[in-house]
Amino acid sequence: MITAQTPRLELRQFSLDDVDGFFELNQDEEVIRFTGDRAFKDKAEVADFINAYDQYDQHGVGRWSVYLRETSEYIGFSGLKYDPVKQELDIGFRFIRKHWGKGYATESAIAALQIGFEQFKADKIVGRCMADNLGSHSVLKKLGMKLAFEFVEGGVRWQQYELRVAG
Repeated sequence: MITAQTPRLELRQFSLDDVDGFFELNQDEEVIRFTGDRAFKDKAEVADFINAYDQYDQHGVGRWSVYLRETSEYIGFSGLKYDPVKQELDIGFRFIRKHWGKGYATESAIAALQIGFEQFKADKIVGRCMADNLGSHSVLKKLGMKLAFEFVEGGVRWQQYELRVAG
């Protein structure tokens, strides 16, 4: 199911069609270096993750697989995650390394922000990244997000950015 389209990208709900691409994405140590995640052990574990992913049903939003419109190639994921404890939406993105530096994270994140503010009616969306993750800092700043605070989790320094509805 297509959730959003941009000039170059389609954002789709996770499906089993994403297993191969998602597996490739998370096997690259450089891709997951700043995520706090571990690589999937096999494609069955990816399928289990996708089948158990409940953000759409539970909260009406979620991370979405990102495909190139021109070729239908899976290139990563982007989107929102709702944290009911903090009652906030978090924007996140992760792309296959050969697609870094092409503006896809920013382009897909802009679409996700529009969904969060317009459809979900959020008044604030946050973005978190490890302090050393310069690429993610750059994207969050391009989105107009402002650094709100730093915190330490799991012995790692993180920074949280925020973007609020104007007005």
